[in-house]
Amino acid sequence: MSKKRVLVVEDNMDTYELVRFILEKRGYETFLAMNGRDGVNAAIKQKPDLIIMDLSMPQMDGWTATKIIKEEPSTSSIPLIALTAHALPSDRKRALDAGCDEYLTKPMDIDELVETVNLWINRP
Repeated sequence: MSKKRVLVVEDNMDTYELVRFILEKRGYETFLAMNGRDGVNAAIKQKPDLIIMDLSMPQMDGWTATKIIKEEPSTSSIPLIALTAHALPSDRKRALDAGCDEYLTKPMDIDELVETVNLWINRP
């Protein structure tokens, strides 16, 4: 059985390396896009099993990238988790309205991240 693939759309390499370490230790394969535009392109081209999306990034923010990914028929069913420092209730609403399936805040809770990824990536 092949490993489940997670696209991490994140412009901070330290955050990506931490997420990569956590997920790869649990058997997932990860790959990186460093801005929203590259995230959209990677999602369409690579069809990951799950996407983790930062919201504040250069070139295209995560809200916009999420909206595009969720409106594209070939990627609309890919679970998408926001992982962001934007922690206000209005930020959460904006992310969910853009199409995020789940919303986690930074600094991340490792157990919550793993539990959320496992839940969404293994759903029927």
